[in-house]
Amino acid sequence: MTIDTHIHEFVPAQTPGTPTLLLLHGTGGDEQSLFPLAPRIAPGAAMLGVRGNVSEHGSNRYFRRIAEGVFDIDDLIARTQAFADFVLSASAYYGFAPSSLIAVGYSNGANIAASTLLLRPGVIQRAVLFRAMLPLEPEQPPALQGTQVLITAGRFDNLIPHESTDRLAEILRDSGADVTLSWQNVDHRLTQDDLHTAHQWIAHQTGAQKDG
Repeated sequence: MTIDTHIHEFVPAQTPGTPTLLLLHGTGGDEQSLFPLAPRIAPGAAMLGVRGNVSEHGSNRYFRRIAEGVFDIDDLIARTQAFADFVLSASAYYGFAPSSLIAVGYSNGANIAASTLLLRPGVIQRAVLFRAMLPLEPEQPPALQGTQVLITAGRFDNLIPHESTDRLAEILRDSGADVTLSWQNVDHRLTQDDLHTAHQWIAHQTGAQKDG
């Protein structure tokens, strides 16, 4: 069991029966960057914040890129595999069930979560992707039946092409995932509407899980 491949911080749940949020920052963030948002989208939930272990001119990222929106695919694949292994090890080490995990990623963090969905299906079964794009076209369609994904995108986001977000949603759906794509009237920044949408979606997911 290896959990020292990524700098991270785990905070146990404050409320029994709540999910574990896998919190994944955008470029330049760290393992605590999304901690302030967590109580607003899933009050009382456990938090596992993970720092990207690639440095781009001093800014933390989860994988390398060649230019804005142009990813180093070989590095992305290798980093995704290592990240997925970390998540599985962290689940065993900290004692939370993979089925209780909800990945919550912003920008670069959303992209590593999306890459994990595409390359290592089953490691992440539920995900909230803020400002995500398609990180890569998988060689083989993943089996994502039972996977739940919320994507919130900015209509005026000049960093992420609309067609890339649409393509991500299409591939996930074609692979069997239940995908909600919510377009917000904003740019790349997160807004109250994003957090409200995520809160409602997570409440529905966790409520449905309890009912089931």
